[in-house]
Amino acid sequence: MSQEEKTRYSDEELKEFEELITEKLDKARAELSYIKETLTRKNDSGTDNTAGTLKVLEDGADTAEKENLSQLAARQQKFMTQLENALIRIKNKTYGVCVDTGKLIPKERLRAVPHTMHSIEAKLAKNN
Repeated sequence: MSQEEKTRYSDEELKEFEELITEKLDKARAELSYIKETLTRKNDSGTDNTAGTLKVLEDGADTAEKENLSQLAARQQKFMTQLENALIRIKNKTYGVCVDTGKLIPKERLRAVPHTMHSIEAKLAKNN
């Protein structure tokens, strides 16, 4: 085994991760689209009901739900950006290498958190 093979994943392994990330990205895009549609529907409704106090309570609940959906959309957008950045690292053949230690991140961790740039050791060291 050459030194290069030990310091990065093979093209075949990178292809496997690329497929995994692309699949997660497609799902994330679909979820974001659904969240945005739900937000749009929330913004469109509510003008035809004029039932006083009940309307005020509904508006409060509606506002809280819109805020939750907006936060969810922002988190989803951030997740998608992280996945897209992981795809760039795959193309650069730097995917799966811990930015702190320079060592390969175990495949199990990458399968669980495919957008990670840190090994468990580096992450735990940062949190202490």
